Order: sequence, then structure tokens, then C-alpha cells
Amino acid sequence: MNRLASATSPYLLQHADNPVDWWPWCDEAFAEARRRDVPVLVSVGYAACHWCHVMAHESFEDAGVGKLLNDGFVAIKVDREERPDVDAVYMTATQAMTGQGGWPMTVFATPDGIPFFCGTYFPKPNFVRLLESVGTAWREQREAVLRQGSAVVEAIGGAQAVGGPTAPLTAELLDDAAARLAREYDRDNGGFGGAPKFPPHLNLLFLLRHHQRTGSAESLEIARHTAEAMARGGIHDQLAGGFARYSVDAHWTVPHFEKMLYDNALLLRVYTHLWRLTGDPLARRVARDTARFLADELHRPGEGFASALDADTEGVEGLTYAWTPAQLVEVLGESDGRWAADLFAVTESGTFAPHPASAPQGGIPDGRKGVEHGTSVLRLARDVDDADPAIRGRWRDVVGRLLAARDTRPQPARDDKVVAAWNGLAITALAEFVRLVEAVGTGDEQTDANLLEGVTIVADGALRDAAEHLATVHLVDGRLRRVSRDRLVGEPAGVLEDYGCVAEAFCAMHQLTGEGRWLELAGDLLDTALARFAAPGGGFYDTADDAERLVTRPADPTDNATPSGRSAIVAALVTYAALSGQPRYREVAEATLATVAPIVARHARFTGYAATAGEALLSGPYEIAVVTDDPAGDPLVAAAYRHAPPGAVLVAGRPDQPGVPLLADRPMLDGRPTAYVCRGFVCQRPVTTVEDLLAQLQGRAPC
Repeated sequence: MNRLASATSPYLLQHADNPVDWWPWCDEAFAEARRRDVPVLVSVGYAACHWCHVMAHESFEDAGVGKLLNDGFVAIKVDREERPDVDAVYMTATQAMTGQGGWPMTVFATPDGIPFFCGTYFPKPNFVRLLESVGTAWREQREAVLRQGSAVVEAIGGAQAVGGPTAPLTAELLDDAAARLAREYDRDNGGFGGAPKFPPHLNLLFLLRHHQRTGSAESLEIARHTAEAMARGGIHDQLAGGFARYSVDAHWTVPHFEKMLYDNALLLRVYTHLWRLTGDPLARRVARDTARFLADELHRPGEGFASALDADTEGVEGLTYAWTPAQLVEVLGESDGRWAADLFAVTESGTFAPHPASAPQGGIPDGRKGVEHGTSVLRLARDVDDADPAIRGRWRDVVGRLLAARDTRPQPARDDKVVAAWNGLAITALAEFVRLVEAVGTGDEQTDANLLEGVTIVADGALRDAAEHLATVHLVDGRLRRVSRDRLVGEPAGVLEDYGCVAEAFCAMHQLTGEGRWLELAGDLLDTALARFAAPGGGFYDTADDAERLVTRPADPTDNATPSGRSAIVAALVTYAALSGQPRYREVAEATLATVAPIVARHARFTGYAATAGEALLSGPYEIAVVTDDPAGDPLVAAAYRHAPPGAVLVAGRPDQPGVPLLADRPMLDGRPTAYVCRGFVCQRPVTTVEDLLAQLQGRAPC
């Protein structure tokens, strides 16, 4: 009896017809293991995971493997995106036992949930031998198995501990973190480290803020070069916008084709702020196209943003996206086809080399399965953003025709699950993008201006839709739920990153709309987080004090693919304190950052969002209020956003709007739009001209 048919998780539903007698994560599954006196297999993955699909096809869809599992184990299937707490505990165990981690994650545990053997992907012959060996060890060497489990729990309990050393997150420490990133920077290809190479969005956000605070040309160049290298590479969808999860090489050429909501939301913030700070046309275009991707491909009307697009199409990774020179000619004709092949680096030999049929054990698989040799992923081999208008026009025409042709191909599946934290990231990113478009205008070239304006309108509608969905569907009795699908909220409780990312998003909505309800909702979420997640000594746990008890209570302070719960809650606390004028939230943020500061000093690459929040605190952050009858079109508002210091908050509207503390008791001077600039709750004189406002924002005016 497979119990996954009624699941809300698309990943679990993918396994609903397996011959494996799957259970969802629940107390009843562990009770069944105790009743039968058998070990538990906890299999963790997610819907867009290529190698999860491979293991499913090889093993979980095989009747013989199903019988082995059903006879000797209780099998539990977990969607890591739905239950990040479960994933965090067992990923820590997997990394402790093997030195690496990844998905699919394969964990054998006692009926009490204590892990005693962990791994990732196993080819079918290896997995069958493993099932037989684990079953034998459970029956014949039980004492040794239990000792191993106890040692693992002790190890992961220490890894997830709170209450360690603390230190102030100072300017010197952040300067050292930027210098460390500069030493680890790949000066040839951009980014950090070798293959596989992930978009370092959190580190780029930190470096952009560090550049603003210090004027560091090196920090800006690292961010600019990396952003350009990614945008020109195969990791960036040159036709529809959006970024793949990572590149299997060090050059951003061959992507792992799944597209995750969180990556694209965070990269949208990077390109938006790079455009804001430099006016770079490539950053402007990529920000526009990433916003369009979020709004067109991942937004679910009447709901929020879907989690991901699959890596596979009809079981073949990258099938939708790869091209040959002949296919380009077939779609575009001889002249444009050859021109496009040169522009997008499509060759007869192709991008993809022959590949092994399966992934290595452990870590992130580096093999490619199913991509045809001789096809190419599109890359941008030459500059188009600064090219002659005729070249840009031809490029736009070619892109449109290729995209129309690609849309007729089989398409990757979409994971329609709405994850609270990731939707929060998307709302914040889109709000910043919309504000920047309002601040700088849509450009001089009419065609591009019309496109940018159209994307902005759609993006604005999508982010408001998503915010309403979080506020009305995911908030249940004052508590956040982690996921929903088809407007039905799931049972998993929100974790700390949900509270932090959604509270920050509601603060962004407050600034974008001038509506007090969003700030009130953000404050309620933060108060709940302080009451339910706070740990002694300034830290936070990732799960609430009344959440389900796992073998250890996770409390990971490091940033990875997404901000840690701790970094997310700090960013929201800093922003909320500035918007509400309540210093106690800032004090909590400072105490929490002090628990991360020792890690920032040693591991800058894994504390990018914490450092980003630290830059905001060092900057002030600035609190900017513009009282005006025209918040969307006032030059003071545009100048304030265009030149806002790191982490600044900005609210514009009529004086004394209900629920908007920054507009309280702040009149227009002589009936003219007026800007009020404060920093760390200390205010400067109100000004009515753009010149005086810029002098205050750039630190050139007396208080």
C-alpha cells in the first residue's frame, strides 16, 4: 500500500505508483517500524532533481527492489523543500559520515529516527547490495548498529549546537571577509571555486554593499565580472531568461538544467542592484529578463511562485534547451541561422562531451545523462548590449523566433509547490526591481522601453499576488505554514527561514505600496519568531519550540543556496527596526549577528547574507521618508532609491498615513515634496531638493 497518492508535494506524488510501500514522514511510519522491528529507510529529494529521477527509475520503480524494501524496511519518502528541518538533520548526518552530501539522500535509521548509515545516489546493483547488508547488520549486529547511531547523533548534535563564541560584526571583520573572497575569486571565469560552480548570489549581494560602504573597486569588479560571466554562459537561459541551478564546469558553460525559484530571486536582486549602482546595460537586461522569467514561468495566477522547473524533459536532462547548427538554420533560415550559431557558440561538435551513464556515489553528480553529443547549450559569445542598434534588433528578432520554436518542444515539468521562504525572496527581489524601474525610467530606445515597462507591470502584479497568497493562505492562526499547492496549505510548519524571508518581503511590500498592513504583518511574524525560535545567547533554532521533535533540533548558522534562517531573520529585523522606529529589534539583530561573526571571519563564502545584513547595520541603515502626493513619480523618490546607501529603507506618500511610522508627523515644507533622512534613528534636517537629498545620502551634508 503506497500512501503518497494524497500528498501535496509533487515530489512525493512522483513516487505514488512505485512498487515500494512508501510512507510520508509521520509518527505512524516509525511506529510501524517499531512494531515490525525493522530499520527505516529515509529517502530525501525534490521534484526537480535529475539524479533523484535516475534513482527512482533504476530502483524505486523496480519490483524486485520494491520487494526487498517492503520485506525488510519501513520506507519513508521526504520532500526536502517541504520538510527542510528533516533534511537538515539527516544532511548533517550524511556529511558527518561521508564528508559530503547531496540529493537524493539515502539514510538508514532506527525506528526512533536515529541515523546509522547515510549516503546519496546509489546505482541499482549497489543499492540492492546495500539493502541486503543493512538488513543483515540489523538482524545480526544490532548492538554495533545502535552504537554507530549514537555516535552519529552525538556528532550532529554538536554540529547544530547554539551558544558558541560570539563577537561583534565590525567593519574590520567585514573588510577581511571581502578580502578573503577576493583571494578565493576565480579571476579568469568569475565566481568562486571550481567545478561544479554555483551562482554566488549571496556573496555578490555582500560585495555590492561592501563597495557602497567602502568604495572598494575590487569588490565591485568581482561582482560585475561574475555577473557578466554568468549572464553570457550556458547557465543563463539566453532565450527566456532565468538561471539554471549550477554549472557542471568552471566556465558557466554546461548547466545542470533545473531552474530554482530561490536562485532566480536572489540573482534578480544582484542584477537589479548592479544596474542601480553602475547603469550597466547588461545588468539592466538580465534583471529585466529574470523578472520576466519569474512572472511568466513560475508565477501561478491567484497564488504565489512555483518552486522549480525540472532538469529533465521526458527523462532527458536538457532536452528542451539544446541546439545544433542545423536546427538553427531550420528555424531561422540560412543567413540568420549561421549568424545565430556564431553569436550563441553553437558548433558541430557541440557543448556536451560523451558522459557516463550514472553519477558517482556521494556529492553532486558530475555526469550527464541523456544529453545528445553534438548539441550545444546557447551562450552569448559576443556583446550585444552595447552593439549597433541594427545588431540589437536582429538579435531580438532571432531570440523571439528561437523561443517560439523552442516552445513547441516538450517542456520540463514544473514543481507547482509554493514555498513560503522562497516566495518571500521573490517578492523582495521583484519589489526592488519595480522600484528601480520607477526610479530610473525605462530607457531611451522605444522597443526596449516598451518591453521593460511590460515586464514591470506583470512583475508588479505577480509579486502582489504572491504577497496576498502568503498573507491569506500560508498564515494560519498567526503561524506560518511552509508550503501550499492549488491554494491548499500543507501541514508542515514554517521554519525560521520562512519567518525571516516572508517578514522581509512584507517589509518590501510596505515600502512599495505605502500600506501599513504589510508592516504590521511583518512585525507579527518577527514577534512570533522571537517567542518561538530564539535560543539562549542571541542565536536562533531553525524550528519552533513547539515543533515536532527530531533527533536533534537544527540550528544551522551558515548561508548556502539560500540564506540561513538566522541570516534571514536578521535581515528582516534590521529592516523592520528601521521602518518601525523600534530599536529593540535592531538590538536582537546585532546580538544574533554576533553569533555568526566568528564564522564570517573563517568562512566568508558561507556567510554572505549575514555579511550583507552586517553592511546594512554599519551603514545605519538609512531611514528615508519622502512626503509627497506622487510617490511613484516624484524626483525625490527616484533620487532616494537610485542613491540609497546599503540596506536603506524608503517610504513615500502623504503625511501621517495610517500604519506608516516613517511618515508620521512629517509635513511638506511650504507645500512642497519633502525628504526626511535619518540614520540609526538620528535625523537630519528635511530637504526639498534633489541636490540637498543627495548630499545627505552621500554623507556630504551636516545634520
